[in-house]
This record gives sequence, structure tokens and C-alpha cells, in this order.
Amino acid sequence: MAFDFFAGCLGVFLTGFAGVVVGHPFDTVKVRLQTQTNNVYNGVFDCFKQIIKRESVLGLYKGMASPLAGLGLINAIIFGVQGETLRRLNGSGTMAQAISGAIAGGVQSIVCCPMELAKTRVQVQGQGQKLMAYTGSLDCLKKVFHSEGLRGCFRGMAITTTRDIPAFALYFGSFQYVCELLTPKGEHVDNLSPIRLFFSGGIAGTLSWILTYPVDMVKSCYQADGRTNSGKPQYKYNGYADCVKKIYISGGVSAFGQGLLATILRGFPTNAATLTVVTLTLRLARNPESHYESM
Repeated sequence: MAFDFFAGCLGVFLTGFAGVVVGHPFDTVKVRLQTQTNNVYNGVFDCFKQIIKRESVLGLYKGMASPLAGLGLINAIIFGVQGETLRRLNGSGTMAQAISGAIAGGVQSIVCCPMELAKTRVQVQGQGQKLMAYTGSLDCLKKVFHSEGLRGCFRGMAITTTRDIPAFALYFGSFQYVCELLTPKGEHVDNLSPIRLFFSGGIAGTLSWILTYPVDMVKSCYQADGRTNSGKPQYKYNGYADCVKKIYISGGVSAFGQGLLATILRGFPTNAATLTVVTLTLRLARNPESHYESM
């Protein structure tokens, strides 16, 4: 099941906006739990409650402009690069899917890094700060560029790539693997029903997040670091190793899993819907008369 640019764009159009609007509050909670100090929040639901109480429901949507703006480009890159790589590999099995996914993940991280830096810094505003440093994601990037240059906008690039290469290898590889497992005997995987595609996509997204989540924890803390109201960045972490060390000191091994529940609650339905729509779109584009089992 090769994915391409067209299917990626249309899939994003059909599922992307709704996915961001519904899923962003969970992402905000995830980032708050990852970057909190002094155990301000006692879990996912307490974090939701406190944000709404102190900042209103709108507090859950801080930083949403960034993923909305970059969603189309990022997904077009992911599915376009993955599909083209898959065709060049001349294969469609689990290993080919994983390799093409890894390459796509590495390429899209170039766009993803500054987008997530802006999103993360805006999301953590209100957490121990009386004054807001940024009015939004674009304002954040403008101020970071002004104070730190282009390099500052790509703070966390290495850790973003370190997360995304294996994450997308797992994402596409496990999706193909689960689809093959769920394909009835005598049927072809390309005829898998929407229900089974949905389940396969949810499993793939969840597995990808669980296995790379500790790296995402480090990335969030590292990118959130340096935000300031004075215009001059003040850094807590002296590199990635120091960030890992301080996270461990603050809460042990379990600290690297803070916010994982919020990620799973968002990730399963979002990834399930995205991969199902993209797969069915590509299937119809290739063969308008394609059929599949109802279950």
C-alpha cells in the first residue's frame, strides 16, 4: 500500500482539521505534563481541570495555529516521500514500508522542528508565568528569530529527527504488518475493509508513540527551554545529555513517560482516521471499482 502526495493532501483535507481541533487539547496537556515543575498537575485529568479553571477552555488550544498551518505541508511531505520511496524500493512489505517511513520521517522533521518549537513554547505559557512572552505561534517564531537567529528556530532539530525517523518507520511498518495480520485468508491486503484499516491505523499510531515517547519527552523539555519575557533566552539545559540527566533526577525513569496517556487518547483515533482515509483515497484513485470486505 504505497502512499503518495495526492492521497496525503486529500486525507489531510478530510481528517486533518478536525483531528487538530479535537486532538490539540490532549497535546497541550501532554506538553504541560512533560514540562511541568514541582508536580503542578496530578495526571491527565487534573491537568485538563486546572488549565480550564485558570485559563478557560481556550487555554487548551494555545499553539494550535502552528500545527494547523503546517499540517498540510507536513503530511504532503510524509505521504509523498513515503510513497515515492516505496515505489523506488519496488516493494510493499513491512520492511519496505518501514524504510520508506523512516526516510519520510527524516525529511518532514525539517518542517516539523520549527513548527513544534513554536507550538510548544506557546502551549507552556501560563505555567508559572504571569506575563505572556508570545501572542501566538507566528509571534513566537519572529521573536526567536530576532533574538537567536535561524538557528534558534531550529532548536531541537537533532532530537526531533532522532524521534521521527524511528517513529515513522514504526508507524508505516506496523500499519502494514497489522493490515496483513487482519487480512482474511484468500483475500488481498489491498482489499482490507475500512473497519480493519481503522483498527490497524490506531494500533500503528499508538505503538509508534509508545516506543518513541521518551525521546519526545526530551524534545518537549528542550524546545520549551529558553522562553523568556525579556527577549533574551535563558537556558536551563546545556545540551541533550544534560536535559536527559535533569529529567531523570526530577522523577526517575517514570518521568520520561509523563503525559503518555494523553498522547494515546489522542493518537489512536487520529492516526486510525488518517491512515484509513489516505488508504481508501489512494485505493479509489488507482481503481475506482475496487472492493473490500464489509468487515
